[in-house]
Amino acid sequence: MNCELLATCSALGYLEGDIYHKEPDCLESVKDLIRYLRHEDESRDVRRQLGAAQILQSDLLPILTQHRQDKPLFDAVIRLMVNLTQPALLCFGSVPKDPSVRHHFLQVLTHLQTYKEAFASEKTFGVLSETLYELLQLGWEDRQEEDNLLIERILLLVRNILHVPADLEQEKRIDDDASIHDRLLWAIHLSGMDDLLLFLSSSSAEQQWSLHVLEIVSLMFRDQNPEQLAGVGQGRLAQERSTDMAELEVLRQREMAEKRTRALQRSNRHSRFGGSYIVQGLKSIGERDVIFHKGLHNLRNYSSDLGKQPRRVPKRRQAAQELSVHRRSALNVRLFLRDFCSEFLENCYNPLMGAVKDHLLRERAQQHDETYYMWALAFFMAFNRAASFRPGFVSETLSVRTFHFVEQNLTNYYEMMLTDRKEAASWARRMHLALKAYQELLATVNEMDICPDEAVRESSRIIKNNIFYMMEYRELFLALFRKFDERFHPRSFLRDLVETTHLFLKMLERFCRSRGNLMVQNKRKKRKKKKKVQDQGVAPGNVSHSPGELETLWPALEEQLLRCAQDPEFRTDSIIPFDAASEVPVEEQRVEAMVRIQDSLLAGQAPQALGLLRSAREVWPEGNVFGSPVTSPGEEMQLLKQILLAPLPRQQEPIEGDADEEEEEEEEEEEELQVVQVSEKEFNFLDYLKRFACSTIVRAYVLLLRSYRQNSAHTNHCVAKMLHRLAHDLGMEALLFQLSLFCLFNQLLSDPAAGAYKELVTFAKYILGKFFALAAVNQKAFVELLFWKNTAVVREMTQGYGSVDSGSSNHRAAAWSPEEEAQLQELYLAHKDVEGQDVVGTILAHLKTVPRTRRQVIHHLVQMGLADSVKDFQRKGTQIVLWTEDQELELQRLYEEFQGSDDVLGHIMKNITAKRSRARIVDKLLALGLVSERRQLYKKRRKKLAPSCMPNGDASLKGSWQEDPEEEEEHLPEEESEEEEEEDLEAEPVQGSSFLSAGNLGQSLRQEGLSAPLLWLQNCLIRAADDRQEGGCSQAIPLVPLTEENEDAMENGQFQHLLRKLGIRPPIPGQETFWRIPAKWSSTQLRRVAISLNQQEEEEREEEPELHPGAPVEHHPSEEHSPSEEHSPSEEHRPSEEHSPSEEHRPSKEHRAKALRALLSARKKKAGRVSPEVTSEEETSGDKEWKRVSKKRELLDSDEEGAEGRGQAPELRTPVLHKKKRFQIQDDDDDD
Repeated sequence: MNCELLATCSALGYLEGDIYHKEPDCLESVKDLIRYLRHEDESRDVRRQLGAAQILQSDLLPILTQHRQDKPLFDAVIRLMVNLTQPALLCFGSVPKDPSVRHHFLQVLTHLQTYKEAFASEKTFGVLSETLYELLQLGWEDRQEEDNLLIERILLLVRNILHVPADLEQEKRIDDDASIHDRLLWAIHLSGMDDLLLFLSSSSAEQQWSLHVLEIVSLMFRDQNPEQLAGVGQGRLAQERSTDMAELEVLRQREMAEKRTRALQRSNRHSRFGGSYIVQGLKSIGERDVIFHKGLHNLRNYSSDLGKQPRRVPKRRQAAQELSVHRRSALNVRLFLRDFCSEFLENCYNPLMGAVKDHLLRERAQQHDETYYMWALAFFMAFNRAASFRPGFVSETLSVRTFHFVEQNLTNYYEMMLTDRKEAASWARRMHLALKAYQELLATVNEMDICPDEAVRESSRIIKNNIFYMMEYRELFLALFRKFDERFHPRSFLRDLVETTHLFLKMLERFCRSRGNLMVQNKRKKRKKKKKVQDQGVAPGNVSHSPGELETLWPALEEQLLRCAQDPEFRTDSIIPFDAASEVPVEEQRVEAMVRIQDSLLAGQAPQALGLLRSAREVWPEGNVFGSPVTSPGEEMQLLKQILLAPLPRQQEPIEGDADEEEEEEEEEEEELQVVQVSEKEFNFLDYLKRFACSTIVRAYVLLLRSYRQNSAHTNHCVAKMLHRLAHDLGMEALLFQLSLFCLFNQLLSDPAAGAYKELVTFAKYILGKFFALAAVNQKAFVELLFWKNTAVVREMTQGYGSVDSGSSNHRAAAWSPEEEAQLQELYLAHKDVEGQDVVGTILAHLKTVPRTRRQVIHHLVQMGLADSVKDFQRKGTQIVLWTEDQELELQRLYEEFQGSDDVLGHIMKNITAKRSRARIVDKLLALGLVSERRQLYKKRRKKLAPSCMPNGDASLKGSWQEDPEEEEEHLPEEESEEEEEEDLEAEPVQGSSFLSAGNLGQSLRQEGLSAPLLWLQNCLIRAADDRQEGGCSQAIPLVPLTEENEDAMENGQFQHLLRKLGIRPPIPGQETFWRIPAKWSSTQLRRVAISLNQQEEEEREEEPELHPGAPVEHHPSEEHSPSEEHSPSEEHRPSEEHSPSEEHRPSKEHRAKALRALLSARKKKAGRVSPEVTSEEETSGDKEWKRVSKKRELLDSDEEGAEGRGQAPELRTPVLHKKKRFQIQDDDDDD
């Protein structure tokens, strides 16, 4: 020991018998020791020397117990003991890897274990409890700052002592024996410290110590099992006795099997010569059979691996070790802990957990303190469930918010485990704690389902409804299985994950059966490809320069560049033209290098630009993009001038409204933006179960099944149940056809104690039977045993190879036939040497077989040996960034040649010699001044119909329906407008002869009894026309049926066919519910479509005026196409008693005409354009133009309006107006 340290320890005092005599300088010596500990080195030499001298046992503890009245000395001793008992991991940061530092770490840990044994005394904890009790008796107004510090130090001292890990090799304690930790707990109980902890947990005035108390409680129950602890003192349950009997029976059967095996191995008489045998069918290293030199009874144990050294597994690949150890403490300690748990649950759990959660959310806690919260949640909820289930005791943590908190932390832990690889083991342990908490939350909710209290069952139903609705909770287990790593997660984590998944699936399946149909949230990540926007000569700071400004800038730069080029001392060694830390490969950074050269020129840094050019020439010599190795200074000047004037592609921040820019070709670098789209869908349990049918998850289950002997019966049942779901419920038995699993089945079936695993044995026989049945049909099944399989391979094994290729295009591409390969080879050899031509693009244009993608063609060329690598076909856009003078002249000639065509840009791209992307050509045309804006190059649409095709030869109608291509495509890139041209034309309303077919179809629907839905549709169209005429509304308007009759019509196939003929857009699957009137229709188009629905009926009226001789009515076009047709008396009604039976299924035209006039009058009165005293003759006049009141919302009438009109319209000659109820429909078309 250091001499100064020794002198300081000697000045503390001495122990004479049981009495400790302190020296006069005892207080100063204690403070000196604290000072020494504060300034110790990284090896913790002071701590190790004090531990070796046993200062705590021989001096500090006697001072603590015998000189408690000396308050300054007592406080200083507490401070020193808190520092000395600090955890070793906290002192060193982590377990050291260096051997010498690790030795120091183990020394400190050994000293801490001796401290823990010394503290296992009732006398020591009695002093601490009395001091803590006196301090807690003080009110907050009487408590000083030093009193709070002393309370905190006492709690920290207790925490440090309980935190010391047990030395299992040194103690060698068995279950039901008192270990050092048990003796410490018993001392805490006898001293009354446990009562003080309960007081601190339940008191609202002492919430500042809640985290300290929770940490102490978690360390007290560190080695305990909550289920076993709940059953202490109740005698052995029948279930426990049956479990023990089953275990003993398994051991007995294995022992008897071993005895029989040994008896068979003994021969009847001794033979001095064992003999040699030839094993037929088993080849040795050569071509001969194996020669066996032992007795025949040893032949079963023969293996080719005998005598071989096992392969050493590297440390970084070894499986994680189990760290948590559960043992049974002494009976009196377990009884004390059980009573403590019961009292803690009844009085302290809810307030303490609420205070801790508040500290965590307000970030008042230290890092990773949420792990103690999740441990307490899992432990005490399990104890409550096993003892006497009382949901009120754990109501604080029994909520959806707690599920969300645990799920959030669990997701965060596994993400950190993937990113922070150095601390992956620590993150994995925290992840296991969160999983245990999540498992216990599910188990408690499941227990609430069988509670006799109806309110508890209703609470359980609400929680499950919220949990099963959210997508995050359903995706959690899939993510955990996919990220399971045996190197970081111990086998206990996998066991808990399997059991939790089993419980979740069981609850979800039962919930789906009870509900019938379950709507859940669905989130889909839609990937949007954002192309990099090009600017023409964008200088640093995003300031654009015109070609004239660049020309004026060049002479000054040229002088500087010539001086640098002629300077013999000019060096380029320190200039690097690429970014070595970038994720983009060096071969693909040529464009960025050229942009950097241009930026240097624009910034006036001529030496930097010249150095970058020469360095880039050395890095990328191929193609002479940056000049040849023997480039003269004059050629360098010319090349730099071209770079300065060239419109190079640049990446800039996306700007709102820039979606109108031109899209680039596939060769442009793309950025994928993920937009989460949230929708609802009906949940299908089997579809969700199919997500588990992948090799990664099956492999994890097989890994746990390998230890079936050590697993509990429940764990084996969970594994068998999941594999049975995949094999039987989904019909994917071939997913389990794997050799390692079959070896495990062989081991299971040959196990002497196989009778104890009946469920596993039955399942193994089922899978083996399915395999041999398939092998009789498919001989390749034996080869497939060597590989883990996905669902596509399973389908091919069972349905025949090649069946997947003939299915949808989402699966793997079809195999190449010999004819296709011959054609591919011929095309490649014919076009590979053509300069400036895209070989793969030419091949794709000439292939006349199954459609192939560019990637498929490239990969198959490499497989056939025609190309060395995929990189040979990478598009090198940087080689043609600079336009030569001849290419500019050719572009100008092509533009002048095709300037009057419909597709100027398309013709230029087809005929230009040096193939470039669409965006490059557009930028060059803008730079040359041939066009002033991009939309001059958009493809012009051809008009579909001639005036003669229109009804009555109305040419203006066609002109009104033919939209201006510049207007429509003004905000669309060229490629998008071309792709959507057909869709837009399909969305236009029907024209010409389509009107007649729509009218015929409408007449057939009237004959089927769908007159009322047709009138409703007509009214919706007219209302939309009014809205767009006055309000200028251009949004898509949903057709919302508010009656059962209209809803049935919207589901009718013929009615939907009519809607499609009219051009009404169907709902987008998964996003929309209602059909919608397109936003591009004008008011005139909408009225024409509405009129088309009645054309056939008008013709019948003209031909058959005698249908209702008793009710002559003048028909006027304005009446027939009035906007008030939506809810006529003929709509959605039962015929009145005055109607004859023949009129039950067709509406009365007299009633309908009266209702039309009434509703038209009501509309005009509301608009203020007709006086309330208007006569019926004025109401029926149809010579006035259409007018409507402007509305800001889409309103649809309710069915009550029709009901009111039905009762009075047949009786009254003058229409009576009724106030109509309206419903507001919010159009969320923009969000879809």
